[in-house]
Amino acid sequence: MTIHHSGDQPDDTRVRGSGVWLEQLSPAYFGLVMATGIVSLCADMQGWPVLARALLALNALQYGLLWVLYLLRAWRHPKQFFGDLVDHGRGMGYFTVVAGTGVLASQCLVLLGSVTLGGALWALTALLWLVLTYTLFTAFTIRRAKPALDRGISGAWLLAVVSTQALAVSSALLAARIGQPLRLELNLLALSMWLWGGMLYIWMMALIFYRYLFFPFSPGDLSPPYWINMGAMAISTLAGSLLIQNAPHAPFLVSLLPFLKGFTVFYWAAGTWWIPMLVLLGLWRHVVRRFPLAYDPLYWGAVFPLGMYAAATWQMDRAMAFGFLHALPRLFFVVALLAWGAAFAGMLRSVVRQLRRGPGT
Repeated sequence: MTIHHSGDQPDDTRVRGSGVWLEQLSPAYFGLVMATGIVSLCADMQGWPVLARALLALNALQYGLLWVLYLLRAWRHPKQFFGDLVDHGRGMGYFTVVAGTGVLASQCLVLLGSVTLGGALWALTALLWLVLTYTLFTAFTIRRAKPALDRGISGAWLLAVVSTQALAVSSALLAARIGQPLRLELNLLALSMWLWGGMLYIWMMALIFYRYLFFPFSPGDLSPPYWINMGAMAISTLAGSLLIQNAPHAPFLVSLLPFLKGFTVFYWAAGTWWIPMLVLLGLWRHVVRRFPLAYDPLYWGAVFPLGMYAAATWQMDRAMAFGFLHALPRLFFVVALLAWGAAFAGMLRSVVRQLRRGPGT
C-alpha cells in the first residue's frame, strides 16, 4: 500500500499506524528477553560482569515494556490477542513469556544475588507455565478445525519445552540459594520439570523431524525458530548440570547421579548434533535459495539457542569435571553476542521505520 508523507497528513496518522503495529505484535516477542538474558548470564560466566549487569538492566526495561505492550494489545485488540493464543501456528509464541520470565529470574538470582526478586519472578514463571500449558494444549485438543501437520507444527512448538526447562533452571538456582524446608521441594520440582521437558521434546521432535523429512520444504517454511531444535536441548543440558551441582544438598539427587549425568550428556550431544544441520539449512535458505535476510522478531528465537548452548556447555563442563570443553562456551558466547547485536540493531531500525510510517503499513 502506498504511504503518503504530505505536510497536511492528519494528526492521528502515527497513532493509527502504531495501532496497526500493536495489533500485529508477535506473540513471540518475549524471545527478546530470553536472548538478552542468556547473553547476560554467559557474559558473567566468561568474566564480563559489567556487560552482564548492563544487559540485565536493559532486560528489565525490555521486560516491563513488553508486558505493557502485551496488555495493551489484549485490551485494544482482544480478537487478535486471544485468536493467536489458540492458533496452532502462533499460539506457541506465548511460551516466550514463560521462558523470558524464568531467564530474568535466573539473572536476578545469579547476578544480583536477590532471592526476593528472583523468587517473585520464579513464582510468576510457575504461574504462567501452569496457565499457558493447560490453556494451549487443551484448546488445541478440543478445537474442531485443525491444520495439517506440515502447516501446524514448527520449531516454535519446542518453546513449550524451553519454558518448562526455564522453570527447572530457575527452580534449581533458587534451591541452591535458600535453606530448608523449601530446598528439597524446589530440587524435586526442578527434577520433575527437567524430566517432563525431556519427554515433551521427544514427542514434539518426532513430529517435527517427520515433517522435515516427509513433507515438501520451502525456504519460507524454515523460519528462525527452527534453531530451537537445538536450544531446547541446550537448556535441558543446563538444567541437568545444575541438578548435578545441587546433589550434595539433596540426598535423592545423589541416588540419581548416574542417571542425571547420563541424560545431561545425552541432551548436550543431541543439541550439538543439530548445530551443523541448522547451519547447512540456513545456508540453503539464504545462499542457495536467496531468501531475504531481514529483521523479524522470530530471529530472537535463533539468538537464544546460541547463548544457551554456551551457558549449558560451560555448566556441564563444571558439573561433569571434564575440564576440556572450555573453548566451546567462549566461541559460542562470541557468536551469540554478535548475533544479539545484529538482531538488536535490526530491531531498532525496524522501530524507527515504523515510527516514520503512516497508517496501513
